Amino acid sequence: MIDFKSTLIMAIRSLKINKMRSMLTSLGIIIGVSAVIIMLAVGSGASKRIAADMESMGSNLLMIRSASANSGGVRMGFGTKPSLTIKDADAIERNARGILAVAPYSSGTSQLTYGNQNWSTTVGGTTASYLFIRNYEVATGRNFIPEDIKNNTKVAIIGNTVATELFGDLDPINRTMRIGNVPFKVIGILKTKGQSGMGMDQDDLVFIPITTAQKKVFGTEFPGSVKMINVKATDSEILDTTQSDIDEILTNRHHLGKTQDKDFEIRNLAEMQETIKSSAKTMSILLGAIASVSLLVGGIGIMNIMLVSVTERTKEIGIRMAIGAKASDIRIQFLIESFLLSVIGGIIGVIVGILGAESIHIFAGMNIAISGFSIALSLGFSGAIGVLFGYYPAYKASLLNPIDALRYE
Repeated sequence: MIDFKSTLIMAIRSLKINKMRSMLTSLGIIIGVSAVIIMLAVGSGASKRIAADMESMGSNLLMIRSASANSGGVRMGFGTKPSLTIKDADAIERNARGILAVAPYSSGTSQLTYGNQNWSTTVGGTTASYLFIRNYEVATGRNFIPEDIKNNTKVAIIGNTVATELFGDLDPINRTMRIGNVPFKVIGILKTKGQSGMGMDQDDLVFIPITTAQKKVFGTEFPGSVKMINVKATDSEILDTTQSDIDEILTNRHHLGKTQDKDFEIRNLAEMQETIKSSAKTMSILLGAIASVSLLVGGIGIMNIMLVSVTERTKEIGIRMAIGAKASDIRIQFLIESFLLSVIGGIIGVIVGILGAESIHIFAGMNIAISGFSIALSLGFSGAIGVLFGYYPAYKASLLNPIDALRYE
């Protein structure tokens, strides 16, 4: 029967005798584990940031954009031809299945002024439903009410960036600012969202009633036209049905034949969100896989050093066998040594990896997410590497003939 306690003591003593070599042998594992921790932290952080950005956009969304205008043979891109109207949005809300909310939307860049302060930002004309659809919350004040839309009321809801840049330390609520030359009373301030993953400031915007935007801010040769209609479905399962209904409704309303090109485009943001999330997850796995290669290199280093150790300690192995040690005792001892080298290197690598990931977050400003799973995975993998790459040297040591080993010089 193998005496694990005495074998473990001998393995530890052997490692202590060659401290520098043991440390250098573990270096490959330290680098490999720390690389895995850092890569997974960066990859997971990016995935979580993307998921948060997707969540801030809203869920179960369909975005309907108007067609592309042509000018002198040049196609101007979706949203440039006035093919969608507020009445289209009303028809979709009444007739499409699985509808939770619908909001028409038109936007443009305008100069805002208050007193001697001014600020240029995006002004979006829409309805109260838009804030719900796109996950905006009113922190102070109120949302639009039906009377605001019906009466073309000159009221505005502003983001936190606009509030800071235009009003400074003043409370913007019930104060009058100008959008272009038109006075608007601030009725609400949005809850802060911060920057998106693409670096866009989600708080640098103003919302005004869609009817007010059409008649008093943007102006249009086509009354009632909008650039976009945003739709939120009740759940993801019915989203395809909702999209099909919208396509049919708009095709009929716009009197489009089967062979005619559509003058609108429906984009399923849920599909796009899932694709982006899947890509981010794949990238995270790929980063971890690339970093794991360095662990394999560290394992090869352990195998090489253990083979050298077997050669150096041939006489010691012969003496142990001569006084009664079995081949299994020799094999276990060398396996324990390689396992300890890997695990110790793994523990140090985890510490270095956490510090490295935190440094990236502090100095590079990148989002990171260190999970217990990635730490456990790295430690488990490093231990497995020690056993896997230490087995051959251990097996080779256990096959030595005691007589030949005692004669070895």
